[in-house]
Amino acid sequence: MIAINFNNTINFMKLKMPALILSGILIIASLGIMATKGMNWGLDFTGGTVIEVGYERDADLSAVRSVLAEAGYPDAVVQYFGSSREVLIRIGPRDDIEQVTLGEQVLSLLADNESGSVDMRRIEFVGPSVGAELKEQGGLATLAALICILIYVAFRFEWRFALGAVVALAHDVIITLGLFALFGLEFDLTVLAAVLAVIGYSLNDTIVVCDRIREGFRRIRDSEPVEVVNESLTGTMSRTIITSLTTILVLLVLFFKGGALIHGFATALLFGVIIGTYSSVYIASSMSLLLGISREDLMPPPVEKEGENTEPLL
Repeated sequence: MIAINFNNTINFMKLKMPALILSGILIIASLGIMATKGMNWGLDFTGGTVIEVGYERDADLSAVRSVLAEAGYPDAVVQYFGSSREVLIRIGPRDDIEQVTLGEQVLSLLADNESGSVDMRRIEFVGPSVGAELKEQGGLATLAALICILIYVAFRFEWRFALGAVVALAHDVIITLGLFALFGLEFDLTVLAAVLAVIGYSLNDTIVVCDRIREGFRRIRDSEPVEVVNESLTGTMSRTIITSLTTILVLLVLFFKGGALIHGFATALLFGVIIGTYSSVYIASSMSLLLGISREDLMPPPVEKEGENTEPLL
């Protein structure tokens, strides 16, 4: 079994304020990018038609865009899908043409301008009302998850830990969304599932950290809260590093070899695991210290012995 030993306590909280400032800057930047640039919503949220075609030889994306623009589809999004011989075409919602007719028309246009054969691989359609509903339900699902986590951690540990955990999770979600907005990566239902999975992964790390800190306060009686947090975080490092590295290795395989269908999913999880590990160590713990966590807050309530406070019989 792999084991990593940390003999000396690492002073994590030495970088508490720089980490909080950096996170604050990243959150503000992410919100600003999402507000100005916007998210590249996938077909699941915007509605429209997606058409996948296969070419006999390497496809010229510029030529495909030109053909579609001349035919009345100037806003069509054209990109490779897995290989240079497979092309994915996304066309926004249109009320003037049926889905099947649209697919046949696009295929005919591409075949007329290609010396080799062009095959239809698949065609999918999502209505705009369905896409708007999915967007709303996805946001509500994320918000409900954060509220449930806040309630659970408050009952399980202490309200200061609960606020720290929720701030850390919101931090992970916002920065992950900011990454997708910055690079214009498509945000579809698979990415939303990855964001919810990031919340679960980061929460797992945060719960372990909170539990170790609580045990540290009960076990170490003559140390300052910062020292207890540092020793507790050092004690979780072996588990955190091994868990994160093994998860990242799997995600790297999915990212490079999983294909275009799960590329966004793997990207969101890969970045989310990294930022989630960071937030569990610095954001959740730092917030708890800033809120004034102490040994008295985490000690179990005294158990009254039977008959302890009763008057002796004469």
